[in-house]
Amino acid sequence: MTGDTTPAITRLNKPELGTPPGYSQIVEVTARRMIFIAGQTALDADGHLIGKNDFTAQAGQVFENLAVALRASGCTAANLVKLTVFLTDMDNLARYREARNRFFNSATPPAAPAVTLVEVSKLYGPDFLIEIEAIAAA
Repeated sequence: MTGDTTPAITRLNKPELGTPPGYSQIVEVTARRMIFIAGQTALDADGHLIGKNDFTAQAGQVFENLAVALRASGCTAANLVKLTVFLTDMDNLARYREARNRFFNSATPPAAPAVTLVEVSKLYGPDFLIEIEAIAAA
């Protein structure tokens, strides 16, 4: 799909809410299209798990899958307005943030979507350590 992918996206961090690291407290969007991306896990194109017991490898694959989904909609990381991140172990938070920062450093203009991050007891596959669902605007 092609078209103008420059929606009006305003990211706000009111002082009363504090300045979060790497995301925005409020994201206001005026767009023609909204793109909802299903939860992405560390499966490659052939359905094979990348990085069994390796959070860094899994996070890298998840963000690569997210990039593929965005490109399929004519978007980039700059179009992301909301992420929901599921971790099976909050001890991986620093590694998640490193992968997230690498991913968003590629975005022009800079992107900092609203984010909800939760620890869950398990994901649909027993070896998955991370899953991310996303909303983009174009």
